[in-house]
Amino acid sequence: MDQDASSVTSALAKLVAQQVERAGGWLPFDRYMALALYAPGLGYYANTSRKFGAMPASGSDFVTAPEMTPLFGATLAVQVEEALEQTGTREVFEFGAGSGALAMQLLDTLGKRIRRYTIVELSASLRERQQQALAKWGARVQWVSELPQKMAGVVVGNEVLDAMPVKLLVRKDGAWYERGVGPGIAWVDQPTDLRPPIEIEGTHDYLTEIHPQAQAFMRTMADRLQQGAAFFLDYGFPEAEYYHPQRSTGTVMCHRGHLADPDPLASPGEKDITAHVDFTGIALAAQEAGLPVLGYTTQAHFLINCGLVQKLEHASLAERTAAQRLITEHEMGEIFKVMAFHRGPFWDAVGFRNGDRTARL
Repeated sequence: MDQDASSVTSALAKLVAQQVERAGGWLPFDRYMALALYAPGLGYYANTSRKFGAMPASGSDFVTAPEMTPLFGATLAVQVEEALEQTGTREVFEFGAGSGALAMQLLDTLGKRIRRYTIVELSASLRERQQQALAKWGARVQWVSELPQKMAGVVVGNEVLDAMPVKLLVRKDGAWYERGVGPGIAWVDQPTDLRPPIEIEGTHDYLTEIHPQAQAFMRTMADRLQQGAAFFLDYGFPEAEYYHPQRSTGTVMCHRGHLADPDPLASPGEKDITAHVDFTGIALAAQEAGLPVLGYTTQAHFLINCGLVQKLEHASLAERTAAQRLITEHEMGEIFKVMAFHRGPFWDAVGFRNGDRTARL
């Protein structure tokens, strides 16, 4: 049964207030975001509210590609199968499997080609829903709550990096501050030596994010992936676009009831909090840890390269309409990117054969 939203917000706000007090009156935003999303039983991804669904009437807050159409997973499976073959592995690891829809689509498409499907899931409530959705696969699917110490296989993460807590940096009157949360769950800025990875041109006030947690995640994954490949699909930009002088209000955004709002301090626990991905920073963190880039392109190029257009030839009108959202420029086709890494010999991966943008990172 879903928890009462007001009670969740009240309890989470109390927890945040306690943490602020214990920290001396100020929490950095990444710590607040971690509580708002992942505090046990209360955070957005840790409570029992419904997250994923196609329409607001379902009580959901947003829809991801696998919920829009099974053609997403069936098309991604083309690349996953090639990666399994090229790396000589038979296991798939998925981070943050959401409703379980993508896992179901990959398993349905690839069948016994996947010997084991391991889901790394922090949320107990989401894990329970995934187990119900994937029950027919029995012991072939397993769940873990943290990265395995050693991995050999193909890693998949759809809209995972954007949910990792970020630090907020703000330039005011030429000075840099780190933005955090103070008493009353209000914004408080403190002077900092932290800076964006590139200099921001101009002297105007400027708000942005840096991504130490996502970069640390990539370094850990690079350390533990002994053989295989990893594919991440998410919205974001390369460094030069992310920290463009005109992008002066940052990218943090909240999602509830299929509506977006820019205030992460309001109604904690009731809504998703995300930030766009700095793909250059992700690539550098992985490469410095010994995991080179296999390819980087838009979601539209990637899915078309993997044969989505051919799959649409026999699809219904409803399926075609849903699939079009995945690749049209004004929907998900351009803002969503796909970045891949490889442990083992490089190969010309099918998803990046046309439109690879690695050189733009």
